[in-house]
Amino acid sequence: MGETSGRGTRKFPRYEVTALVDLTTPSDVLLFHPIKNLSLGGICIQTPAIEEVGTVIDLVINFPDGSESLAIEGVVVRMNREPPEEMGISFVELPEASRERLKRLIANT
Repeated sequence: MGETSGRGTRKFPRYEVTALVDLTTPSDVLLFHPIKNLSLGGICIQTPAIEEVGTVIDLVINFPDGSESLAIEGVVVRMNREPPEEMGISFVELPEASRERLKRLIANT
C-alpha cells in the first residue's frame, strides 16, 4: 500500500489505490475513471474534465474485484487545469458504514 506525500499536515493520509470511479457533474459523466489517490476524507482524480471549486459531484467508487461499489457525494476543493489536470474532491458526508468500506478498499490495495 503506497502512501503519497502531500504538502503540510493532512487530516487523512492519501493512498494510491487500484480502483475506478464514476463521476456525475453538472457538465459531464465519466465512467470507470482511474483514481489518482484516495483517503477517508476525499479523492483525487486526474482528468481533463475539470469542474470549478465548490461544484458538487456524485461519485461511485468501484472496488477492483468488482464485488461492490460505494456511492458518495463530494465537492471540488482543488483543481488544476494545467498538466497534470486533476481535481481534489472532498467527501461531503461519509457515514460510518461507508468509512469502513473505504478502509477495507485502502487496506486491500
